[in-house]
Amino acid sequence: MTASTSGARTPSRDVEQALVDAAERVLVRDGLTGVTVRAVAAEAGVAPMGVYNRFGSKDGLVAAVLVRGFDGLRAAVTAADAVDPTARLLASGREYRAFALAHPQHYAAMFGGAAGAAGAAAEVAESGAAAFDALVDQVRYAVAAGVLRAGDPRETAQLIWSAVHGSVSLEIAAGLLTPDPAATYEALLQMLLTGLG
Repeated sequence: MTASTSGARTPSRDVEQALVDAAERVLVRDGLTGVTVRAVAAEAGVAPMGVYNRFGSKDGLVAAVLVRGFDGLRAAVTAADAVDPTARLLASGREYRAFALAHPQHYAAMFGGAAGAAGAAAEVAESGAAAFDALVDQVRYAVAAGVLRAGDPRETAQLIWSAVHGSVSLEIAAGLLTPDPAATYEALLQMLLTGLG
């Protein structure tokens, strides 16, 4: 007997996850402006009140999508677990780009002002900070191994993040003027290693 025929209710956490999944599908299909309570409810097959009951507003729903995005970016940055610090930094940079290119709508929403406007801005900021701290940890590892020069690891991480973010943002917006974006990005990573080494 299934939950629907037995009268059992779907656990609230499962419903929340299903709504965030639906919001992500709408985001990918229609962009951030398409992520409305009505559109997400229709995508998930629930009444709009179900969205309001779990997220309070559209902003709360968008915040949940952004948190998931920043969590995915953090996982990408930390996926590189090579012992060699140079290989780890390069892999971290490559995974950052791979995440952004695989999730361009998420990436644009995460860094396009939606994070500050989202109702649960504190939770979004916390997830964004955790993604940045993952890069700071990679920098600390490289500094300890002598691959990057000593200094404030947060400042060094900010320099790296600024450079890679700029590069992938241009690539997503079709603003790169070089014939091979992957090669250009690799050159950027090597330049960062050399300049910060």
